[in-house]
Amino acid sequence: MAHPPIRGDRRRGRNQRGAVAVEAAIVTPLLMVLLLGIIEMSLMMRDVVSTNSSVRTGARVASASAGAGPGTCESSDPSPPPCTPASAPAVAQAAADAIGRAGSAMPKNSIEYILVYSANSKGYPLPSGNTTAVCSTKCVKYVWDSGLSKFRYSSGSWSSASINACLNDPNRESVGIVMQAHHSWVTGLFGDGITLSERSVMQFEPLSNESCKPGTASPHP
Repeated sequence: MAHPPIRGDRRRGRNQRGAVAVEAAIVTPLLMVLLLGIIEMSLMMRDVVSTNSSVRTGARVASASAGAGPGTCESSDPSPPPCTPASAPAVAQAAADAIGRAGSAMPKNSIEYILVYSANSKGYPLPSGNTTAVCSTKCVKYVWDSGLSKFRYSSGSWSSASINACLNDPNRESVGIVMQAHHSWVTGLFGDGITLSERSVMQFEPLSNESCKPGTASPHP
């Protein structure tokens, strides 16, 4: 014949259930923070990869377009123009358009700007230095225009006639692409977000001897 539980057993049972509830209350928030952190880091890495892939796409297209000539905007075009003016090379617009067409998991409106420039020996915009903060010489800036659904010229100049793309010439130029984007945290646990910046540099593919020297590139058709 079973005996009814004594009072101490009932007390221990209640204490154990209470301890489990306390442990769950402590551990559950920590597990949730860990889970959300994994999600946030995964989304950030997605945008890092997208940014890196985009600048490489732009650099590949730009490096093959040394002879594209100047931009094609006319003075009668609306301001700000959706195209590149003649004071900047068509190669810059080609790179920006390639980035705009490339599939990317990162929203285009999170991209703050793109720089297309003649790179110095260290891969940064001229003049010599180790920073992309200054875009002054042979450097063109593009920003995303949601209304046009494309990157449009924003500022800067770079004469297409000055590009040197001669084979075996030690002064053959390299073109650099910099993209800066803002990654927003989904949960807000880590703040508003972080700035992502990626850079890719490739040497211009050589042109024929008749058109590779500065000042001899064929005008854009």
